Amino acid sequence: MIVLGIETSCDETAAAVVDDHRRILSNVIYSQLDEHKAYGGVVPEIAARAHLDILDGVIRQALSDADLEVADLDGVAATAGPGLIGGVIVGAMTAKAIAAVRGLPFIAVNHLEGHALTARLTDDVAFPYLLLLISGGHCQFLSVEGPGRYRLLGATLDDAVGEAFDKCAKMMGLGFPGGPAVETAAASGNPKRFAFPRPMKGRPGCDLSFSGLKTSVRKTIIDLPGATLSGQDSADIAASFQTAVADVITDRCAHAVAEFDQIHPNGKTLVVAGGVAANTELRESLSMLCTLVGFRFIAPPPKLCTDNGAMIAWAGIERLRLGLTDRMDFAPRPRWPLEELRGAAA
Repeated sequence: MIVLGIETSCDETAAAVVDDHRRILSNVIYSQLDEHKAYGGVVPEIAARAHLDILDGVIRQALSDADLEVADLDGVAATAGPGLIGGVIVGAMTAKAIAAVRGLPFIAVNHLEGHALTARLTDDVAFPYLLLLISGGHCQFLSVEGPGRYRLLGATLDDAVGEAFDKCAKMMGLGFPGGPAVETAAASGNPKRFAFPRPMKGRPGCDLSFSGLKTSVRKTIIDLPGATLSGQDSADIAASFQTAVADVITDRCAHAVAEFDQIHPNGKTLVVAGGVAANTELRESLSMLCTLVGFRFIAPPPKLCTDNGAMIAWAGIERLRLGLTDRMDFAPRPRWPLEELRGAAA
């Protein structure tokens, strides 16, 4: 089974070809970073227009890299939400057009499910497993029990952690995207110089919060002598902020592990996915936690943590082999909680 996957939910235009032997035959990603850098964040209309301009070429490149033609495909999958709706529409309509012309199944993939199932592509992880999904717009703990079968255990009460990275990077003048910029700056910083708060740490449950931490970073910058940032100030704030984030997420994850273990005592696997999962300090902290609690720790390669077409193609394969295809009148959705997905019967 060979599936083309298309991803256009934010500022990456991506297409990939994957087969059901877990082989990534191609994975083409065009980053729109230069188009958005001047604005300090993603501008939805610019993103949608860029997807429209280059998606056809990206798809052709993905097929060429895989040494395949459209006739060799068994299905076409595309992100159909959640995301910036203009870009989502571009990808979904392109996938529908290819599927309709060639008589292929169309699979409308939830972007979050793409992240959620990536570990099954890279590491053949068995269901069920505990998922920490952390990206620019999402931050939640989920029990993953099969395609379309997710149980929410906890989530952020305000900002997603990726958003906090972006906003703090902007306040420090580190540029966009914030996650890599903060990690780079933190490498030469002192993580103990600033005592940032650890929101929600030690509380029952596994919900998260990052708004207060973000506010504390802003206040720290304002309170610096002369309210000016030196290069070392930025590095120390970045390191202190990153360590605070790792502490909070690890604490919340310990609670999620305990809750998941009550539901699925034989699960014993923690998967971390999404763009922020590429952060080295966070990976190391969560890996240490898993060693302590007897869980296997899985984090996909960094290139498959950020948005990509391979994760969408794989989610398409997972759903296609269960007969979970979609009609051509499927409407793209800007919001689409994982709990609303349909899946195979338990």
